[in-house]
Amino acid sequence: MERGHNLFAIYETLNAHFGDLNWWPGNSPFEVIVGAILTQNTAWRNVEKAIANLKSKKLLHPARILGIDDSTLADLIRPAGYYNIKTGRLKSFVRFLYDEFGGKLDNMFVEDLWDLRAKLLTVKGIGEETADSILLYAGEKPIFVIDAYTRRILQRHDIIRSDATYKEIQNLFMTRLPHSVPLYNQYHALFVNTGKYFCTRKPRCEGCPLPKPVY
Repeated sequence: MERGHNLFAIYETLNAHFGDLNWWPGNSPFEVIVGAILTQNTAWRNVEKAIANLKSKKLLHPARILGIDDSTLADLIRPAGYYNIKTGRLKSFVRFLYDEFGGKLDNMFVEDLWDLRAKLLTVKGIGEETADSILLYAGEKPIFVIDAYTRRILQRHDIIRSDATYKEIQNLFMTRLPHSVPLYNQYHALFVNTGKYFCTRKPRCEGCPLPKPVY
């Protein structure tokens, strides 16, 4: 899997370049969860528009999401794309929240990290990345989020195999770094920014803060 690379050196290099990124944007844990579900297969700017629509109707609350009809909700989140599918996913999560935890996020987040992760993965439309984003950014639980940017950067720097699984990549970080919410939060945000501005589909290596090797 990995070849002795210094994950702290990678973090320090990216952190020195980008600084504190204050990710994930959201004014409440539920807003973060909604964002995590809506951001699947779309750019964050589109999610922001959808969330602004929900806020304008005072709908960023589990009970209000559950109570609104599907067509109205779909229209409000239309900017995020796949709006009918994502309407179903939001409703599925909220039903899960009520069925398992009485509709209260506080009840949900007192659960053991790995037990709650397993439960979240049973919710239709919530995969590993979305579940881990909910756990880290809304629940403030120490779990490392793996996304396409992270995988692309690690592959291009020969840190992982092309066929590495989500769990293998996650374990790379969680067995070598302290289990720290602020560290995992910022590290993931640094990968996102590196992927957006430098390690794009067609790489822009000139000026990249992560030359080979920094580790």
